[in-house]
Amino acid sequence: MYFNSNTIIFINGEFRKAEEVTTNLYAQTLHYGNGVFEGIRAYDTDDGIRIFKAKEHYDRLHYSAKQMHIPLPYSSEELEQISYQLLEKNGLADAYIRPLVFMDENMSLTSNSEANVAIMVWEWGNYLGNEMLSVTLSSYQRPNPKSCPVEAKIIGHYTNSILATNEAKAKGFDEALLTDQNGYIAEGSGANFFIEKNDRLFTAPLGNILAGITRATVLELAQELGIEVEEKLFTPEEIYTADAAFFCGTAAEIIGLKQFDDYTFPKPWEETNSATLQRMYKYRVAKNEYQHVYL
Repeated sequence: MYFNSNTIIFINGEFRKAEEVTTNLYAQTLHYGNGVFEGIRAYDTDDGIRIFKAKEHYDRLHYSAKQMHIPLPYSSEELEQISYQLLEKNGLADAYIRPLVFMDENMSLTSNSEANVAIMVWEWGNYLGNEMLSVTLSSYQRPNPKSCPVEAKIIGHYTNSILATNEAKAKGFDEALLTDQNGYIAEGSGANFFIEKNDRLFTAPLGNILAGITRATVLELAQELGIEVEEKLFTPEEIYTADAAFFCGTAAEIIGLKQFDDYTFPKPWEETNSATLQRMYKYRVAKNEYQHVYL
């Protein structure tokens, strides 16, 4: 699904065939989860292949690495240029880009003085599909921000996401919705969360959630369209009075929800401001939101 015998990846300054690259079984990342990553999308537009908000993603990769005391020897601009080269080498246009910064052998609990930097690309449709989703409240909570930097994309954090997703699917739902340590709604297992009520949108504030780049784009689009958004703490019970809801993230893009536990969102999706934002996001990524293009 992700690679074949012709797939090229970037690793530590070289472009190599994916099937030829190996990892160290004593790597600290493998044993303890100390590593960071990003999820980025490229789109085939009328003006050529464009990576959506590459700078923001690679700046966040640097932020995540800094939080974990991991050295990252490439600038955001260099990583962006490498990504365009990698897309070309693999003949991909609409593609998902996965930068990964991981550690070599180290059984101690301090970060290495050097790190491996890899970038992989593959064709990947919407992570959560294209149909409206059914979602359940997870018994798991997002990590306490005093336990780890929750706004960073750290590999080890995603054990929490795996647990929540497996639980949701075992209950017959598509996805999970998690609370923070105080019982307020936080986000999905791999996407930020919005509800809509009386044409206004509500979403959890930063502090207990990943600072999603798609989330930030939704806020930008809402401001442009005159749609009111309030970042506030709210409880699961408040979802039962919402007209609509959606997840957003780079892999998922914007995907509407049809059901939260036993509650069906009452407003037809196509009549919501949420659906308008979904359409505008599709237009934005395909038309006019690129930076630092390397042709």
